[in-house]
This record gives sequence, structure tokens and C-alpha cells, in this order.
Amino acid sequence: MARGDGARPAYDPAGHDTELRAALQDLRTGRWMAMRDLLERTTAWWQWTARTQVLAAAAAGTDVVRAWRAEEPESVPAAVMHARVAVERALRARRESHRRTHELWIEAWDASHTATRIAEPDPVPWVCLLALAQLDAGLSWEEHRVAAPEPTLPVGPWGLLAEAGKRDPCNREAHHRMLQFLYARGSSGRLAEAAGYAQWAAASAPPGSALHVLPLYVRVERYRRGAGQDAALDLHWVAEDATREAQEALDTWFARSGTAERSPLDLNHLAHALWGALRFREAARVFDVLGPYWTPLPWVHRTTDPGDPARALEVFLQARARCRAAADDDPGRRF
Repeated sequence: MARGDGARPAYDPAGHDTELRAALQDLRTGRWMAMRDLLERTTAWWQWTARTQVLAAAAAGTDVVRAWRAEEPESVPAAVMHARVAVERALRARRESHRRTHELWIEAWDASHTATRIAEPDPVPWVCLLALAQLDAGLSWEEHRVAAPEPTLPVGPWGLLAEAGKRDPCNREAHHRMLQFLYARGSSGRLAEAAGYAQWAAASAPPGSALHVLPLYVRVERYRRGAGQDAALDLHWVAEDATREAQEALDTWFARSGTAERSPLDLNHLAHALWGALRFREAARVFDVLGPYWTPLPWVHRTTDPGDPARALEVFLQARARCRAAADDDPGRRF
């Protein structure tokens, strides 16, 4: 395999999805037809979910989706993208403590509920509602304090998760939105709940499911919250449970999933976990699949300045070089 060791990787939300990249380029120039055509060709729910999420992030600062709906008011994909964009704007407003956060939240909730009726078989409107649940930190809404299917798990938007699951079992984004809901509730005890949830979801998922990577995200979140406070956290990447989580994600997800289905973010988390666990040869396999792409997360949390992606890229490059050197020294390595 030609690896291009000297090339600096790029951050590209489309990753290896060349069709999505072309639609994004068109969207950024104010045109929506390539987005519409791409979504009409997208039939697998996992790909539909991923593509609509990336497109919405790019469209949220524009009027492209509004222009699409004005031209094609009966379009179901346009209605779903309207909900997607509304949710993205509400979440950004909360992160920026914008004065219109509550107003945008209600608008997004209305758009998402409308989409559940218009696009009944689609999991994405339910994923949108799950994403908005994190804004309700006080659990004021009844749909956000439903009893869990297991007594060891906390109350939460389980009904919304179940609706997404009916339409797309083990929907990757739906479960990540549940994690974000649990993170938003604050304390270290809530982080323990998130860890329990991630383990439960992974244990319930079939081989090849991206849910087997969820525990790696919680481990990064635990490190992020403790960075600078507990020197022992530097050792938790090589702890027995950390090593086991990384190996299980490698064996149960990476080794049993198709290349197109692996998100760059999941691949980066797996490469990071294996590198942290000193499983350099295994990590080299993941770096090879990543090819020219990388994501700032989780690498930014291994730097002294999480706001500087350039430092995160240097950590990524150092980790990749270390892992590939170990792989190259292995006489049994085959590319």
C-alpha cells in the first residue's frame, strides 16, 4: 500500500466520500442542486445520516436550504435538511451563549417534529430531536426523562432513541447524541453514567457496528475533563480497561466493517486509542486506512492548547510516524 508518509494530512469533513465533497463545494458557492441530487441517490440510512449532518454543518451559515425549499416546497429531503440546519444553528447558539438560543431551540424542535411526519421512515428527524435534548439540562421536557431500558442506566430521551432505532438500528449519530445529552448534565457522576451507557450500547451492537467505538469517546472525554488536574490520567491510556476497549474496537468494528462505512472521526479515535495503549503496529493499520485525512479530535486533547489545531496535527503526525516505524520493523507486516 502506498502510504505517502511525507504528506501532511488534511481535515476534510467529507473524508473519503468524493460525492459528498463535490456537493459541499457546490453548496459553498450558494447552489443546492448538487446537494439535492446527492441525497436523492443516497439510499443507505447510515450514509444518509452522515451526509445530511455534514451538509447541514456547511449550510447552517447560509440560505441555501431555504432557497431549495422555496424552489421545491414539497421536497421531503429539503424538509429534513431544514430540520438539520435549524438544529445546527440552535446548538451553535448554545455554545456561543447567544441571546436567541431558546428561540432557535424551539424553531429547531418544530422543524424536527414536522420532519418526523413528512419523512416518517427517516431516522434523521429523530436524531435531530435527540441532538436538541442536550439543551434541556434541567430535564424540563417529559420526552427527555424517560426511564431507561436497563435499571443501571439513567433517565433520558430513550423514546427518541427508540424511534431512531426503529428506522435504523444502531444508528451511529443517534447514540453519539445520547452521549452528548449525558455529558451536558455535568458532574463526574454523569460521566460515569456516560461510560456505562457506552459500554451498554457497544455490548448490544452487532459486529461491524460503529457503536463499538463509543467507549473510546468517553475515555477521551474523561481525559479532557481531568487534564491539568490529575497527573495519573497520563497513564489511563495504558490501563487494562483502556487497552481492552481499543482492542475490542479494532477487532469488532474495524476488522468487520466496510471502508466506506468508517467515519474519519471514528478512525482517528481508534488510531489514538491504540497509539495511547502502545499498540503501535495495530494503530499503523488504522493510520493507513485514514490515508490523507485526519480530524482535530481527539488529538487536540493531547496538547497544551486544545484551541490550536496546528499543535493537534503535530501530535497526530508524531503518533503516525511512531506507529508506522514499529510496523515497518515487523517482518510479518504485509501491506
